[in-house]
Amino acid sequence: MESVELLQDLRRRVAAWRLAGQRLALVPTMGNLHRGHISLIEEARRRADRVVASIFVNPLQFGPSEDLGAYPRTLEEDRRRLDEAGCDLLFTPGVQVMYPHGQESHTRVEVPGLSAILCGATRPGHFVGVTTVVSKLFNMVQPDVALFGEKDFQQLVVIRRMVADLNMPIEIVGVPIARESDGLAMSSRNGYLTAEERALAPGLHRALLAVESRLAAGADIAEVEAATTGMIREAGLGPDYVSIRSAIDLEPATEQDEDLVVLAAAYLGRARLIDNLRIRRIGD
Repeated sequence: MESVELLQDLRRRVAAWRLAGQRLALVPTMGNLHRGHISLIEEARRRADRVVASIFVNPLQFGPSEDLGAYPRTLEEDRRRLDEAGCDLLFTPGVQVMYPHGQESHTRVEVPGLSAILCGATRPGHFVGVTTVVSKLFNMVQPDVALFGEKDFQQLVVIRRMVADLNMPIEIVGVPIARESDGLAMSSRNGYLTAEERALAPGLHRALLAVESRLAAGADIAEVEAATTGMIREAGLGPDYVSIRSAIDLEPATEQDEDLVVLAAAYLGRARLIDNLRIRRIGD
């Protein structure tokens, strides 16, 4: 696996693959890779001739009181894992490469509406940072396909909207959530959990698993959201939100919607955990 830090080196390598007529996949990450990230690389290998991964801890998507300084950085171990998974090229730009004129004066890319709900309500400005850096990576790499984990389901929907609105010729692929054996969604921030907190953390997923049966039993959506919030609190976590939405556009779910997603976020110690579960209802 090759590794580059500068844009001109990235473009030189990508241009050679393009000249050879090869299909290119991109997997953007912030590093501290786990099995979920590796599943993205493996799926990318099935969909393209060449796979590029990026590692960049993007300061633009962190709020003033968030964990930018503490975010785990494990570059050498990440290199090893990517190489073993069959990644062809690792792009590790510095902040100066990504924001050469500084972050404050940098052009922003925003998806209005979708960026302000759910996690966007708790983390104002977060998704503007995400869409800005992802659009830059898309322009730098110019992939045919880009892969994202479905754990960050709102992020996936936001990026799909950005690509559609800006007519970017990129296929966006969502890859299912990788989970620990007890159901906890894998996350780079799970390392913040103490042993006691780690034992409580699967309660978030267990609460989501009860949603489908409650809906099938005839409970209305608001009632199910309230009951699920209560289950999360009883499991020892601090609920941020529970929301049942259309999986297509994240509009609030109606009784007529068949393709649903229940999304939740909760606090546990230093960690803010997110999870979601797709639910497909069969119409009458």
